[in-house]
Amino acid sequence: MFTGIVENTATVINILKKGSNVEFLFESKLATEFKIDQSVSHNGVCLTVVDVSGNTYKVIAVEETLVKSNLGSLSIGEQVNLERSMLMNSRLDGHIVQGHVDQIGVCQSISNKDGSFILKFSYEPSQNMTVEKGSICINGISLTVFDSKDSSFSVAIIPYTWEHTNLKLLKVGGVINLEFDILGKYIAKMFNKSH
Repeated sequence: MFTGIVENTATVINILKKGSNVEFLFESKLATEFKIDQSVSHNGVCLTVVDVSGNTYKVIAVEETLVKSNLGSLSIGEQVNLERSMLMNSRLDGHIVQGHVDQIGVCQSISNKDGSFILKFSYEPSQNMTVEKGSICINGISLTVFDSKDSSFSVAIIPYTWEHTNLKLLKVGGVINLEFDILGKYIAKMFNKSH
């Protein structure tokens, strides 16, 4: 379980296809604190550390993850956002994030608003939805939704988040990972069952 508060980024060093899975080798300052079998969020995707060596570590993504997220399109040199799993005795600064990406979204626009940034995203309509002032997890970042529509929404990014995540590298047309709010998903499922 995660909070959507990104701790650092990691750079893709190597990508190795192993059957239907992909093994990623990443480099990050956080790697020295990782342990084998530890769960770490990569662009919002919960992956298990399988090897650590100095500032590098390996994780393996299964086919299901590669299909539902943007990890399958990563290339060497790209950055991902990192967050270690939350501690049960600390504050929940973002919102409850499982690390289970629901689907991808596409960046429609990026506007600089005198230091802050407004990003608009679209996604394929599904049972997933956003609500005005609700939470959304984009590439592992807990953000607040505004301009919520059936298949699009916007978020405002403060300068700190812009500088300390991979959003600063995002371009219009870029693909991002979306995890919709777990509470909203439960309510939508309960509502659909009663009708």
